[in-house]
This record gives sequence, C-alpha cells and structure tokens, in this order.
Amino acid sequence: MSTTRAVFATPDALKAALVEETLAAATAAVAARGRFTLALTGGSAASTLYPALAQAALPWDKVHVFFGDERSVPADHADSNYKLAASCFLSAAPIPAGNVHRMRGEDDPATAAAAYERELLAVTDGTGALDVVHVGMGPDGHICSLFPGHALLRDEVRLVAPITDSPKPPPSRVTLTLQALARARTLCFLVSGAGKADAVRDVILDPACALPAALAARRGAHVRWLLDNDAAKHLK
Repeated sequence: MSTTRAVFATPDALKAALVEETLAAATAAVAARGRFTLALTGGSAASTLYPALAQAALPWDKVHVFFGDERSVPADHADSNYKLAASCFLSAAPIPAGNVHRMRGEDDPATAAAAYERELLAVTDGTGALDVVHVGMGPDGHICSLFPGHALLRDEVRLVAPITDSPKPPPSRVTLTLQALARARTLCFLVSGAGKADAVRDVILDPACALPAALAARRGAHVRWLLDNDAAKHLK
C-alpha cells in the first residue's frame, strides 16, 4: 500500500495534474492489459475537472468508463451522475459507446447493482480491479454512496450494492462498495473547497478515523490525493 498527496494553488494546476496522471495510468494499463478502466465521480469534481480530461490524448478506443455510484433516476434526470458525465466529459471524448458502462438508475436498485457487478467482472477478467477510481468526498466524509455509519461499510462480499436508505436524497441508489474500492489499482481522491477541510484532516491524519473515505483510503493499494489549498488548509 502507498499513499501520496499533492496540493494545488489553482484549479488549472489541479486539472493539469489529473490529465498527466490519467494519461500515465492509461498508457501503463493498455500496455499491461490492453485496456484502461476508469470509474468516474460526480458532483463538483466532475463538472470542474472532466472537461479538461476530455481533451487529453488518451487511447480512447481502449478506455472503459465506469461509475462510482448512481442515483435511482433515469439517465436524463438532473440528478443523474451519468447525465453529468455525458455533458462534461463523454460528449467531448471519443469513447466508443460500448465502452461506457452506465449504472441503470431507472431499474430496481438491487437488480441494477447485481447487473453492474456482473458487467464489472466481465470487463476486468473476473477480478473487479479497476485501474483508476476517482472519488470526491463530502464534508461528512462520504464517498460514492457510502455514508458514515451505514451498514454497507461492513459489506465484504459485494462489489456493487443497492442502497435504499441514503441519508441524502434520493434515498435509493447503486454504489461501488469498499471491497470494490480496495481492488482498484489506484484510488484517487479529488477534493476541493474549505467546507471539506475538516474531513480531509481527519481522514488523512487520524489513523482511527471511521469515516467512509478513511476506511477506503486505509485499504487502497495505491491512494492518491489531489487537493486544492482550501481543502488542505489543516494539513501540515
């Protein structure tokens, strides 16, 4: 296990680092396995960073896109992570349609989760190991749709799970589990904003922190933090 972090003074510097690191990871993955698997985050990290990533010179025909979580809404709904990704990334990047693996938020959450786990295993030769997983982090330390104190944090079997009692609306969602995040070759946290500084401090500096982000970070094979100055203001 290894953990590294970098703090950036400007959004442009963070974008440049994300593009550079993604290109390096994609190049290595294609050389080793013939494809690059990337799980996207949602929220402000996606809308801020992914337009720059869409312009990168990635081997797009060999890129497979997955999602960290999805709300139980149709693909064209304003709350859909897929819709956000389509507008700020997928529409601008020449990824083959068959390489975009969408969580079907319009389906029953349990059915959608089981189908997505099968798809994940099929693309990754049965390992479930994604090359890079991007995760944002909420002020409460949640990642994907894994929330503090929730029973899903104890799930050691499934790679993808439904949740029907999310503390944030909507209550029904589909999410990668900690088990899936632990299998990622690189788990990359993309965090910005002063409102997340307390959680960043606790997750990175407190070895006993029980927030979802901390649990995932402690299990990751290689964990990378990309932070802006505001998010990192409590770190020495």
